Amino acid sequence: MGKTLKKNKVTAVRQAGKCVHSGNCVRKHPAVFEPKEKPWIKIESSSTEKIIDTVKKCPSGALTYYKNK
Repeated sequence: MGKTLKKNKVTAVRQAGKCVHSGNCVRKHPAVFEPKEKPWIKIESSSTEKIIDTVKKCPSGALTYYKNK
């Protein structure tokens, strides 16, 4: 499993080795995905729904999510 990032109702999972660097995440949601920053994903900067929507558009499957119980 890759790096996990939790926010209230959702956990996003990033698997860097799968990333094809399409830039979809950065273009879709630059407030959360900032590749020039460390850490470059700031999951607390957005709503759960927007994070899920952005992750679903990842073409490589490097970003996934699951809902927290």
